[in-house]
Amino acid sequence: MEPTRPEPRETFADRLPLGGRLPLPEDSLASWNTFPFEGELRVKPLQPPVLPEPDRVGESGPADCPTCRRPVTEALWADDHWRLDAPGTESRLPATVLLQPRAHHDLTDLPPARAAELGPLLQRVERAMLTLDDVARVHVNRWGDGAAHLHFWLLARPTGLLQLRGTFLPAWEELLPPLPEPTRAHNHHRLASTLAKDGGTAYTSPSTRP
Repeated sequence: MEPTRPEPRETFADRLPLGGRLPLPEDSLASWNTFPFEGELRVKPLQPPVLPEPDRVGESGPADCPTCRRPVTEALWADDHWRLDAPGTESRLPATVLLQPRAHHDLTDLPPARAAELGPLLQRVERAMLTLDDVARVHVNRWGDGAAHLHFWLLARPTGLLQLRGTFLPAWEELLPPLPEPTRAHNHHRLASTLAKDGGTAYTSPSTRP
C-alpha cells in the first residue's frame, strides 16, 4: 500500500489576490481623524512573496552590523549592556530614540539577564522622555524587519496634538518641520542626563536653547 501523500499546505499568500488591488473599506484607517493624508486613495497592488526573504542588515553577525560598529560614545546614553541612540541628524518630534542592546542580539535570542532588564529600562526611558517640554505620551514600537540587531523605537508625542495620537505618529514624524537644532540638542542632553542619574553614562554635551 502506497503511503498517503500529504496535501499541499495552503500558505497565507495563496488566499490573496496577488497582482490585484484590494478595495478600500468605507471604515478604513483613511477615515480616522489621525490619518495624515486626504484625497482619493487607492490600495497598491499586492506583490507576490519574495522567498527566501532577503537578509536584514546585520543578519550575518556583528561584523556586518552598523549598530555593533558604531562607537558607544556616539550614543546619547549607555551602560554596560544597553545604549540609547538618536537616529539621523534631525528631529521632528521632541525626541525620537532607539533603545538597543550593546551586544548583537535579536529579541528571540536575547539572554535572560538582558530580557529581565528590558522592561524596567523601557520604563526608565519613557519616564525620562516625559520630563521633556511639551511631551504628553511616549510611543514604543518594535518591528524588526529592517535590521537584525534588536531595537525599540520610542517616539515622544507632543502635548495637545491629538491628531498625532496612535498608529500614525511615525508617519507624522516624517511630515512635521524639523525641530530647531538647539532645541534638539537640549532635549537629547536632558534625556541622557536624566537616565544617567540612575546609572550609565550620558555622552551628550551640555547645551542651552536661545
